[in-house]
Amino acid sequence: MEDRTPALLLKAAAAGDAEAWNRIVSDYSRLVWSVARGFRLPLADAADVTQTTWLRLVENLDRIQNPDQLAGWLATTARRESLRMIRKTQREVPDTPETAEKASFFGDSDDDGDPETALVAEQDRTDLWQAFATLSERCRNLLRVVAVTPLESYAAVAEALGMRVGSIGPTRSRCLEHLKRALKALTTVPGTTGP
Repeated sequence: MEDRTPALLLKAAAAGDAEAWNRIVSDYSRLVWSVARGFRLPLADAADVTQTTWLRLVENLDRIQNPDQLAGWLATTARRESLRMIRKTQREVPDTPETAEKASFFGDSDDDGDPETALVAEQDRTDLWQAFATLSERCRNLLRVVAVTPLESYAAVAEALGMRVGSIGPTRSRCLEHLKRALKALTTVPGTTGP
């Protein structure tokens, strides 16, 4: 399928074009999933939110007012469905290193079976999530979305997060620098100069 704008893909999908629908899902599924997981929902709840978001799109294929802003529409819908899920289950999901760790954002297992390697990897993940938790909400959201979105899709990232395309790269760099400093502060033994 040749490259088509979101507006053309939506129009074709509304007319029953399965290939257009599959292209939409392929292009935006990682964005929808990352928004749902950003709320620290358990995997099953995040999957429900993702499915509901796609259902909402099917219900509104021919009614989206700004079809070229599909990424923003999907991100907003996934956020609303995530909040609805949290209210429905009557629980707040704390933003702690333990829950973040379970999200497996940076990987969830070491397959080599070596207990020492697994222990070191687990500590590295714990340190990373503790450092990640010190970032501003804006940085956390940006890093989550950028991590699962191809670089050529910065327009979709900008739309989803309400940012200018030109500000994504510099903001990402600053956020990563903050993360590196926070991680270094966590892993440096007092009285040493660091690794």
